Amino acid sequence: MYPDNPHAPARPREPHVNHQYSLSVTIITKNEADRIERCLESVKDLANEIIVFDSGSTDATLDIVRRYTDKIWQTDWPGYGLQKQRALEQAQYDWVLAIDADEALDEELQNSLKEFLSRDRQDVVAVKMKWGVTIYEKRLDYGRSARSPLRMTWREGTFFSNDEVHEKMLHASGRTITLKGRLLHFTHRNYGHAQHKSVEYAWLGSQKYFRKGRRCHSLTGAVLRGLWTFILIFFIRGGFLDGSIGFLTAVSYAQNSFNKYAGLWTLTRMEKIETGRAKR
Repeated sequence: MYPDNPHAPARPREPHVNHQYSLSVTIITKNEADRIERCLESVKDLANEIIVFDSGSTDATLDIVRRYTDKIWQTDWPGYGLQKQRALEQAQYDWVLAIDADEALDEELQNSLKEFLSRDRQDVVAVKMKWGVTIYEKRLDYGRSARSPLRMTWREGTFFSNDEVHEKMLHASGRTITLKGRLLHFTHRNYGHAQHKSVEYAWLGSQKYFRKGRRCHSLTGAVLRGLWTFILIFFIRGGFLDGSIGFLTAVSYAQNSFNKYAGLWTLTRMEKIETGRAKR
C-alpha cells in the first residue's frame, strides 16, 4: 500500500547480529535531519532490520536514512498512532523496538538490550526504557525523566492505539521489565521549537480527549490541571534536583497541561452552544 522509495540505493549491509532473538526497529520521521543519525547509530548494531515511515521530509532526512536501510516508506500523515501502526505492520522479526527520531539508546542501554536479546525471554512480552530527557545540553535525571516509557514488545499480539498523539503500544499478556541505561530523548531543538511543539501537542490532546468523551466544564479545572502537573514534575518526581532546566521544564509542561484542558473547555463550550441551538 505504501511503496518503498524508488530512489533508494542498493540495500545497505545487514548488521552482524548473533542474538537468540531478532529485532525490528521502527521509526517515523519528518524533517529530522539534525537528529535522525544519532538515533540510527544507536540501534544499527542491534537491529536485524530498520523500518522508516516518512511523511514528507523536505530536508536531508531520507538521504541519511538510506545509509542505514532501504526499508523506507513515504506516506501521508494520519496521526502518530496510525503511522506507527503502519510501520509495525512491516516488521518481520521477534521483537519490535519503536523508537522516535529524536531518541537514542545510550551505551549502557545498548549493552542491556544486547544482553536481553541473547537470553531466554521466558514470559517477558514488553520492555520499558528509562527516559533521559535532554534539553539545552543537559540530561534531566528527575522530573520529566522520572518515567520509563514502553518502547519494545514481542511482535506477536502488538498493535498501536489510533490516538492522534501520545499513542499507546499495546501488547499480549505477560511480564514487563525495565532495562538498565537511558533512552535519551532530545525533545526540543530550541525554546521556540519547544513552544511550537507544546501548542501542537496540547491541541491534539484536547481533540483526543473530546473524541473519547471527556469534557471540561470550567477553566478552573484547566488551571488546577496545570498546577498539579507542575507539582508532580517539580516536587513529586524531583525535578528541582535538575536545577534551573528542571524548573523551566516543569513550568513548560504545566503550561501544556493548562492549554490541553483549556482547549477541551472550548470544545465543550461549543458543543453546548450547538446542542442548545438544535433544541430551539
